[in-house]
This record gives sequence, C-alpha cells and structure tokens, in this order.
Amino acid sequence: QVQLVESGGGLVQPGGSLRLSCVASGFNFGAFAMTWIRQAPGEGLEWVSVINHDSSTVKYADSVKGRFTISRDNAKNTLYLQMNGLKPEDTAVYYCGKLSSAMPSPVIAKTRGQGTQVTVSS
Repeated sequence: QVQLVESGGGLVQPGGSLRLSCVASGFNFGAFAMTWIRQAPGEGLEWVSVINHDSSTVKYADSVKGRFTISRDNAKNTLYLQMNGLKPEDTAVYYCGKLSSAMPSPVIAKTRGQGTQVTVSS
C-alpha cells in the first residue's frame, strides 16, 4: 500500500531554514507528481507546492514563492521541501501528498502522510 513518511520538522527562529523530507513506498514514485500541503493551527489545509514526475515543472503558492524549493530524487523515492526565510505564519503541520497522475496540479492531495510539525518562533 502507499506509504508516505515525512521528517525534518522542528522549532526554528524567524529567518531560519529547514529541509523537509518525505520517503515514499508502495507505488511507482517516479511516475507521479508529488505535492506539499500544510495546515496551520485552527486552519484548513493549504496547498504549498507541487512537482511533476520528472522535476521539469514546479509550482508554488504565492505565500512561499521565492523562499521554498521543492525537489525530488526518484532514485531514492524521496520528496524534499527546502524552506528558507521562515516566518511565524509558516507554522503548521506539513504533509507530503501523492497526486493521481504525473501532471503538477495545484490541488490538495487525498493521499497524504502523517505530517511533520514546523514551528517558527523566537
């Protein structure tokens, strides 16, 4: 079965950086677009970024554009999110998600991992 396991979250000061990872198993990772989604305390799910199957196309929410970088290593079945210039409003649980095709659609993936907590605070 599909399994997505996120890691790399933690507590960081404003302006700091974190790199999230998501290890995938149970499906042909290199054939599907992958996405990052987040949920701030008391808020709904927010789409953050998406990457297509071969890394040729990436998209970002306006709120993270220029600060976050999505990438993937298909040989390692791993998705990444490099987060720089973190702000308190980036505080959320971050989930990786598997889309249903290779196309990078900016949607909330139904298939998601358990999430990793990112807290940005001084």
